[in-house]
Amino acid sequence: MGVAVGSPQQGALGGTQAHAKDGSAGFALAKLEELVNWGRANSVWPLTFGLACCAIEQISAAASRFDIARFGSEVFRASPRQADLLIVSGRVSNKMAPVIKRIYDQMSDPKWVIAMGDCASCGGPFNNYAIVQGVDKMLPVDVYVPGCPPRPEALFYAIDKLREKIKAEEKLGVRE
Repeated sequence: MGVAVGSPQQGALGGTQAHAKDGSAGFALAKLEELVNWGRANSVWPLTFGLACCAIEQISAAASRFDIARFGSEVFRASPRQADLLIVSGRVSNKMAPVIKRIYDQMSDPKWVIAMGDCASCGGPFNNYAIVQGVDKMLPVDVYVPGCPPRPEALFYAIDKLREKIKAEEKLGVRE
């Protein structure tokens, strides 16, 4: 299924002019899935949620020095019903795990998760009974960000990889 945008140029006699295949005719053809995924990829709204030292790096990513606004993500939402990206930044304790799961369940579909830092990815240096050894034990993680703590540039790289993943989705918002 394709969507046509634009109008052909009118010639001197009222007919349409013939154009080469350079896109100068004013038409843009795309699949509906591509258009929707393009809009989703360029307007990812993260949730304001930080657990430990990685949250400081997440906060600094929104500052003027790094400027997360160029990814369309400058609006950190305070409500899970308005966000579509959960950035788990920092260590997750066993007490906090059900809270994170509930917040994830309250987010509307489609939703994505970034595990930011070693603690969120695999438990980090905390190999004990109180820390969850990776947030992927309870949530489907889309992108992992390595580092302790990772720099804001690493978060930008992860958002860029997430955007590539969103643009490549076949079915609209269906996660298998």
